[in-house]
Amino acid sequence: MIIGLTGGIGSGKSVAARIFEELGYHRIDSDELVKQSVLTDPAVVEAIGAAFGRGVVGPGGEIDRGALARIVFNDSTELLRLEEIVHPRLFVLWRKIIGEREAGPSVFEVPLLFEKALENWFDFTVCVATSSALQLARLSERGMSQALAQQRISKQLPLAQKIELADYVLLNDGSRDFLREQVVRLLDTIGSRR
Repeated sequence: MIIGLTGGIGSGKSVAARIFEELGYHRIDSDELVKQSVLTDPAVVEAIGAAFGRGVVGPGGEIDRGALARIVFNDSTELLRLEEIVHPRLFVLWRKIIGEREAGPSVFEVPLLFEKALENWFDFTVCVATSSALQLARLSERGMSQALAQQRISKQLPLAQKIELADYVLLNDGSRDFLREQVVRLLDTIGSRR
């Protein structure tokens, strides 16, 4: 069983994914895979430096994610260019993980699951939903300004659209226990709790 878990930035995808993990699922955080494996690949660093200028590569040869974010989140064309470099390498990692985990249940955190039409990778898709006010409050707690939060949110599909596209929806406006109860019910429904 492979579940694709999505939701807007600040919706609580990671909290939900950790609950799946507690219930026996192998958790794969796509953002972490990009940070730890894709953006540290020398070929990717070289490609990003060539595409966006050496100003996005730090003195130690690492990607300056803040500098890169300032470029790509201000220009949709630049964001697409970055995705063309990063996504194929991410999908190679996904294939490897899926191949290694054939027998076990997995949950993949995928922020752009519907935006990039990735539904066919998964047996089920689940959207974590929350109110706009709570989403902004969570992003503020992470130290993100309201302007930057709005900018990042605007690069994703509206939550209502994600909810409509998902096979299942988890509401994350309450406590962690409330979210956990929903995950347990969902896994009972799809018959894959281990």
